[in-house]
Amino acid sequence: MAGQSEVSAADRKIVLVGNPNVGKSVLFNALTGTYTVVSNYPGTSVEVSRGHCEIEGVYYEVLDTPGMYSLLPITEEERVAREILLQENAHTIIHVIDARNLERMLPMTLQLVEAGLPVVLLINILDEAERKGMRIDIPLLQEKLGIPVIGGAMARKRGLPELRQAIASYNPEVKAVFGYSRELERDIAKVSNLLIGDYTLVPRSIALLLLQKDEDAWQLVGKAEKGNLQTIEQAVNDTIYERRMDLNLRISLERKRICHALLEEVIHEQTDRKLTFFEKLAEWTINPWTGFPLLVAVLYFGVYVFVGKFGAGTLVDLLEGGLFEKFLNPWVISLVHGLTPWVWLQELVVGEYGVFTLGVRYAVALVLPIVGTFFLAFSIMEDVGYFPRLAMLVDRVFKKIGLNGRAVIPMVLGFGCDTMATMVTRTLETVRERIIVTLLLSLAIPCSAQLGVIMGLLSEVPGALPVWTACVVLVFLAVGLLSARLLPGERPMFYMELPPMRLPQARNVLIKTISRMQWYFLEIFPLFIFASVLLWAGKMTGALDGLVRFMAPPITALGLPAKTTAAFIFGFFRRDFGAAGLYDMHAQGLLSPRQLTVAAVTMTLFVPCIAQFLMMKKERGWKVSLGIFVLVTLLAFGVGWCLNVVLGFSGWLL
Repeated sequence: MAGQSEVSAADRKIVLVGNPNVGKSVLFNALTGTYTVVSNYPGTSVEVSRGHCEIEGVYYEVLDTPGMYSLLPITEEERVAREILLQENAHTIIHVIDARNLERMLPMTLQLVEAGLPVVLLINILDEAERKGMRIDIPLLQEKLGIPVIGGAMARKRGLPELRQAIASYNPEVKAVFGYSRELERDIAKVSNLLIGDYTLVPRSIALLLLQKDEDAWQLVGKAEKGNLQTIEQAVNDTIYERRMDLNLRISLERKRICHALLEEVIHEQTDRKLTFFEKLAEWTINPWTGFPLLVAVLYFGVYVFVGKFGAGTLVDLLEGGLFEKFLNPWVISLVHGLTPWVWLQELVVGEYGVFTLGVRYAVALVLPIVGTFFLAFSIMEDVGYFPRLAMLVDRVFKKIGLNGRAVIPMVLGFGCDTMATMVTRTLETVRERIIVTLLLSLAIPCSAQLGVIMGLLSEVPGALPVWTACVVLVFLAVGLLSARLLPGERPMFYMELPPMRLPQARNVLIKTISRMQWYFLEIFPLFIFASVLLWAGKMTGALDGLVRFMAPPITALGLPAKTTAAFIFGFFRRDFGAAGLYDMHAQGLLSPRQLTVAAVTMTLFVPCIAQFLMMKKERGWKVSLGIFVLVTLLAFGVGWCLNVVLGFSGWLL
């Protein structure tokens, strides 16, 4: 392999690459088990999973890269995936592709092979392809490609032993050579013959990237070809000028032609097969006439009934009203008062803002059952394969607000946790998209805990939930439309792999739910304790009273009692903290139906919690984050004031 040194057994690495939704993560878990490390790739904010496995007595480090469609990157995640290919000096690169989309995904295999990389091709999801009546001649494809080709279904570990054997016995010297048209080959040779530096990829692959105007490739060449750079630039510019056509398109068409020839006699399809129920369901979910009613059903039963009613109602009543109020709170209060005579310490532990009576109670009794039921519902929908189809369904609507269907992924994640969703915006193609989605997440996407509490609250007041829903949706659409018109930038393209729809596997759902619950306890639970300590300190020093007096005018302008100020202060620490504050006030009879509705709408649109704000600062920078903070605050109170006036004039929800 050109320019690549031998890898010692102690340093051997396996790198998993491929499009999103082809099963890389499933393969990663099958190879490594559950002992993995997820961390940002050096110099970036993109997370990469690392684990270890043993194959025939040799230890390997396994890297699961972000999804990529080509060696020519568009998004930050694709750029990181390619950086891993260039920097990690892999023993084996496993390209995972979907058996049902061979012809569309094979061009990337071609790129990896012609780059001189040690590629093993895994044709995954073979069971679904076979159910669709497809038969793939894997030995013939392996012969044509000149690299190991394994067929499998990693969700069921089919093909895993053969893949492990292919890794252990990989021979980097054996690989096929593919030729483009004579004219294109001459153009490639004109540039590649000038490349004399030391590269991870072969010169031919570097030349192709230069002809496609890849900025990262130019930076690489600039470092390796300092004395020869001007000559290379001249050769590339002359070639681009002579051809006077889009070389990206030309190279892409050539690769498709080669792949089409490679797949001749490899794929055999049964044409008279009847569609299964899940194949029909998959079609229904992306058809607007059936997809939107199905979406309403999913939201109603999955979010409103299961999370809002069962989680925020039944389970919260059981934990908060039964366990804490009747048993734990009286016992802990009595214990603390008996152990310490100091009032300040009593207040810290079991006072109005005590670590136990507020922090632990809110986190465990109010928020945990809501988050748990949401994570369970989310994991089921994820394992079924619904989310990519939801992205396809809403793509046309999202285009109106300057986004595409891919933005639905961080949006949906926002209903779990807006902090995590803000981090996921890095997968979007353009800066414009990332800013719009970050703004909408901060403004009109309530997290699962807040959503569950608010739904549980408003479902008890006739007419309140439709008003809340209408306000949040209208604000979402209005702000999205204005942002799309005011923010400069190109509109992104949209493409997404659709995994098969299938019954959820109990093990997968359980693992995903438990891992997310672990994240909640490790990352979020301490914030509740921290917030309760800050509120206690504010009460003891009088700072909290000062902040309440400062915020009282805008709160009373909404027609709300001054005591509601504390709930909005809670909301900055955690959105669900603020919603839980409203829950307490409603339980005490301090809010009328109209006040409850106005407070819920304003709280939903109110500033993001501190964790989300810090993530915004990390992803978007101080300037954008502070701008969003101010805009969201003004919009929230402006909409709340208007809603209070409208409801006052109409006499509705008095």
